[in-house]
Amino acid sequence: MTSDIIAVYFPDLSELQKEQYSMLQLLYGYWNSMINVISRKDMDNFVIHHVLHSLSIAKLFPFNQGTTVLDVGTGGGFPGIPLAIMFPATNFYLLDSTGKKIKVVTEVAEKLKLSNVTPLWKRVEDEKDSYDFIVSRAVTRFPDFVKLVLGNVKTGKTAVPEGGIIYLKGGDLDEELGRYKDHCSITAISSFFGDPYFETKKIIFLPHRFL
Repeated sequence: MTSDIIAVYFPDLSELQKEQYSMLQLLYGYWNSMINVISRKDMDNFVIHHVLHSLSIAKLFPFNQGTTVLDVGTGGGFPGIPLAIMFPATNFYLLDSTGKKIKVVTEVAEKLKLSNVTPLWKRVEDEKDSYDFIVSRAVTRFPDFVKLVLGNVKTGKTAVPEGGIIYLKGGDLDEELGRYKDHCSITAISSFFGDPYFETKKIIFLPHRFL
């Protein structure tokens, strides 16, 4: 069961959260049979590659009540949906430019009764609001992503002190980070998740004060 694997790393889940995580694979299996939001061959690794990968963020960032998080290029809802289950008092906005993917996000959020999820069908260039955190699973090179979302990160007095950009990325990042290299913290996901899939996976965090 999905929730059994998640509970190994997050032992304090409520019964509702366990139920919601258990429903994920069934829901995505159903939608993936109609709308290819996840590689079909990857559905066998759904829990590790998608749910647990998304939840690596929760190991470093215990989002507070009322915090706003924009998930850019969410696809079918990752990392946003697993994080919304983990942090029910945090407001998640899941943005994607592909309508069929946002349809899946909407349907999954409704089935799970996630009142803290707002689907956004648009390009990030058209999003005008600002948020405490921006999260994403690698949609482009990191400096390009920062440029893309620069106007959507809260800065100054309106920002939470720990806010900024959280980016899930793999491989050697030294060259890719460019001028942000000295301002980012990089955490190896393998430091808290034991599956071999995470050996090259990283969490990049760029605090808002360096934007």
